Amino acid sequence: MRTDKLKKYLLPNLPYLFIAWACLKVGTAYRLAAGADLAHKLVGMVAALGPAFADFAPGLNPFDWLTGIAGAVAIRLIIYQKSKKAQKYRRDEEYGSARWGTEKDIKPFTDPRFENNIILTGTEFLTTNTRPAVPANARNLNCCVVGSSGSGKTRFWLTPQLATRPTF
Repeated sequence: MRTDKLKKYLLPNLPYLFIAWACLKVGTAYRLAAGADLAHKLVGMVAALGPAFADFAPGLNPFDWLTGIAGAVAIRLIIYQKSKKAQKYRRDEEYGSARWGTEKDIKPFTDPRFENNIILTGTEFLTTNTRPAVPANARNLNCCVVGSSGSGKTRFWLTPQLATRPTF
């Protein structure tokens, strides 16, 4: 049980040890860089990066350790803030507000007269009126029926469409 807790807290935070080490080495390069002010130190730091990363072991200078810890904490806080802003993502749940539609949902898109509708399924229809009373309810009347040969595209979709149309 104790190793489970150790794995739970240590493994997710292990990358921050490497980030702290890298920031510590950058702090060492800054400290070793030639120059008196910030601008000259930053320019000189490029040349001091090689000697700072030459030795794997961290130094004992408190400035280096402060830089390393501050860098790791800053990265951790940035990642924490980004993860908290991801409000729409819910683990193990469907994204968004998707749900199965009901009869109430498709009612605005159907015509009261059965003959003026395209049959989509046994219970859902779509009006053929391209200019309904509410313009937001206007829909494209194209239908794409997909299926292998012999699956009944003509028999179960096209023939009922043609049979419900009035003859002229």
